[in-house]
Amino acid sequence: MIHDLCIIMLTAGIVSLLFKLLHQPVVLGYIVAGLIAGPYMCGQSWINDSQSLETWGEIGVLFLLFAMGLEFSFKKLLQMGSTVLIAAGTIIIGMMSVGFLTGRLLGWNEINSLFLGGMLCMSSTTIVFKAIEDLNLSSHKFAKVVFGILVVEDLFAVVLMVLLSSIAVEKKFQGGEMLFEIGKLIAYLIFWFVVGIAIIPTFLKKFRKHLNDETLTIFAIGMCLGMVLLAVSAGFSSALGAFVMGSVLAETIEAERIEHLVQPIKNVFGAIFFVSVGMMINPSLILTYWLPILVITLLVIAGQITFGSLGTLLSGQSLRVSLQSGFSLVQIGEFAFIIAQFGQNAGVTDRKLYPIVVAVSVITTFLTPYIMRLAEPTEQFLNSHLSEGTRLLLENYAQRRASVKAKSIWNQYLRKVATTVIVSSIVCIFIYILYFQYVTPFILPKYTIFKGILTTQFSHTVTKLIALALLMAITSPFLYNIVARHRMDNAVYELWNKGRGEKASIAGLFICRIIIGIAFISYALYRLFTITTGMVVGISIIFLLIITFSRRVRRQSRRLENGFNSNLTARETSAEDKRPMGKHFVTRLLPYDLHISDFTVPSDSTFSGKTLRELNLRQKSGVSVVRIIRAGIHTNIPGGSKHIYPGDRIVVAGTDEQIDKFKKMLDNNRHIEENPNTDRTHVTLESMVIESNSTLIGQTIQESGIREKAECLVMGIERNHEYIMNPEPTLTFEENDIILVAGETAKLTEFLNNINR
Repeated sequence: MIHDLCIIMLTAGIVSLLFKLLHQPVVLGYIVAGLIAGPYMCGQSWINDSQSLETWGEIGVLFLLFAMGLEFSFKKLLQMGSTVLIAAGTIIIGMMSVGFLTGRLLGWNEINSLFLGGMLCMSSTTIVFKAIEDLNLSSHKFAKVVFGILVVEDLFAVVLMVLLSSIAVEKKFQGGEMLFEIGKLIAYLIFWFVVGIAIIPTFLKKFRKHLNDETLTIFAIGMCLGMVLLAVSAGFSSALGAFVMGSVLAETIEAERIEHLVQPIKNVFGAIFFVSVGMMINPSLILTYWLPILVITLLVIAGQITFGSLGTLLSGQSLRVSLQSGFSLVQIGEFAFIIAQFGQNAGVTDRKLYPIVVAVSVITTFLTPYIMRLAEPTEQFLNSHLSEGTRLLLENYAQRRASVKAKSIWNQYLRKVATTVIVSSIVCIFIYILYFQYVTPFILPKYTIFKGILTTQFSHTVTKLIALALLMAITSPFLYNIVARHRMDNAVYELWNKGRGEKASIAGLFICRIIIGIAFISYALYRLFTITTGMVVGISIIFLLIITFSRRVRRQSRRLENGFNSNLTARETSAEDKRPMGKHFVTRLLPYDLHISDFTVPSDSTFSGKTLRELNLRQKSGVSVVRIIRAGIHTNIPGGSKHIYPGDRIVVAGTDEQIDKFKKMLDNNRHIEENPNTDRTHVTLESMVIESNSTLIGQTIQESGIREKAECLVMGIERNHEYIMNPEPTLTFEENDIILVAGETAKLTEFLNNINR
C-alpha cells in the first residue's frame, strides 16, 4: 500500500507541476498521471494493488463532495430566486435530452444513453472558476450568475447519483419508482438539514473556545463519516451523506475555517481519485471511438452555449451576461467521472462509455478558456444583426424579470404555512420511523417490571401508555406547528375580514392541518394499541386539543424555532459586517446592469494620500465610489475631500467595462522601486569597549546621546564579568565596560571613532 501511494503521489506531483507550468488545469495533470501509471501506457501497471487504489479513490470522492457541500448553501440557493433555477433547469433538461438522444442515435441502449445524458448536463465548478480567475473576470456580473447555476447543478448531480444507483440495481428505468426515490431523497435532505442546523451550530458555539484547528478538523471529518454511515443505512449513496454534512456545516460560522482545514485533505484524496480515473483509460479505446468522442465534444460545446445562454436569458439577464454565462459552461466536470466510474463498477454501462466521457472532459476543459473569449465577439455580432425591435424586446423582458412584484397576502400566508407543515411533517415521519424501529423494541419488553404490582395484560397496557406519552412529548412541538402555528398571525385576521371566500379558504386550510395532525396521532395509536377506529379518532382529537392549547408546548415550539433561525442566520449575520454593501442595495442595482465590486488599495499605490476629487475616478473610469472601509469604519457615499490611504477598501458600482477600467487604473498606478538590486543596510548587534580615553566615561546612557547620534540602542553592558541587560537610561558608563549595541554597522563604527579620540 505504501508503495502504491508513493507512486501515485510522486507521479501526480510531477505531472501536475508540469501542467501548472503550461497553465493548464491541475485536474488534467492528475488524469495524465493516472494514464502514465496505469496498465495501458507502459505495458504494465506501476500499482501493485488496484483494490487499495479503488478504496482510496472512494475516500477521495467523499472528501470531494464534503468540500463541495461546504461551498454549497441551501439558504443561499433559495435566496437566489428563480434566476439560477430557470437557467440551470434549462441546461439540465436540454443537455440530458440531447445526451440521451445522442446515445440512442449512436446505437447505445437506454441505460447507457441515460447515464450519458446525466454526465453531459453538469459543468465543472473547479474548471470554470479557474478559467474566470485566469482571465481576470471575477468582478464581472456573469461570474455570480454562473456560480449560482453551478450550485444548482451540483445539487442535481447528487440527486441524479441517487436515482442512477436505483436504476443500476433494478437494471431498468421506472417512472413511479423514480418519483418515490425523489420524494424520499427530498425528505431525507430536509430532515437532516433541519436536525443538523438545530444541533451542530449550537454545539460548535458552546465549545468554540476548545476547538483548536486539530480538534475541529477531527470533529468535521468525524461528522462527515457519521453522516455517510447514516446515508448508507438509509439506502442512499455514501457520497450523498458527505455532501449533506458539508452543506449543514456550510451554514455555521465555522464554515470558512473548516473549509480551510479540510482543503489539504481534499486535495490529497482528490488527487488519488483523479489518478484512479486516469488509470482506467485505455488509449486504444479512445482511438477506436474517436467518432463518438468528436460528436459528443461538439454537442457539449454547442449544447452548453445554446441552453446556457437561453436559460440565463429566460431568467431575466441581459444578452451580454447570458452569452458570457453560456460560453463559460462548455465542459463536463468532476461529477461526470464519478457517475461514469459508478456505472462501470455497477456493471450497468459499457466499458467504452468511461474513456469516451473522460476524453470529452479533457478536450472541453482544455478549450474552455479559448471558448470563453468568444463570448464578447458573439455578442457584438448579434447586436449588429439583431433588429431594433428584438433588442428592445430583450431589454424590456430583462427589466420585467428583475422588477419586484407585490405578492398577495394569501400567497404569502399560504407559503409560510405550507413550509411549516411540510418541514414539521417530515421531521415527525423520521421521528416515528426511528422511534418504532429502535425505541419501542427497547421499552415494550420492560412490562415485566410491573408484574408484581399489576396483571400481565395491564402491565402491557401501562408500558404502551408510557411509550405513547414519550412519543407525544417528543413530537408535540412539531404537531403544534402542523396544526396551530401561524393561526394567530395578522394575515389571518386581515383575510378573515375580507369576505366569505377568504373565510372559507382559511377554514379549509385549518381543517386540512387538523386532519394531518389526527393522522399522525392515529398512526401511533394503531401501532401500540388494538382499538376501534372511532376510539382512535376520539383519542387523537383529545391529544390534539391538549397540544394546541398547551402553553408549555407553544413555548417549546417557539424556543426550537428561534434557536433554529438563530443558527441558520448566524453565518449570514457574522458576514454582514464584512460585506462591502448590503444585499438590498446590490439587488436594486440588477435592473440597471450595474453591480458592486470592492478593491483594496495596495501599500505602494499612487492613490495614497490623494482625495477623491484629485483622483477624479468618476470621469476617468466611470465608476461611482459608494463606500470606503478603513479599519472597520464605513464611510458611505464619501465626498470629494475624502483621502485614500493604503489598506482602504474602496467599494464601487459600475458596469463590467467601468469596473475593469478602474481595476486597471488601480493596478497601473503603483510606485516603481528604484535600484531594486542595491545592497541594503541591516541592523546588527555589535560590542564596543570603553577605553581609558573615551568621552563616555562618567556619562549616563541618556547623557551620552548614543541613541540620537548613532541611531543605535544599548542592549546590555558587561561589567566585571557580569551582564546588565536592558540597562536604565540613568546608568553611568565606566572604564573597560563592554557595551552591546544594536544598530547599523557603519554608524556604530563612526560613533566609536568619535568617542575614543
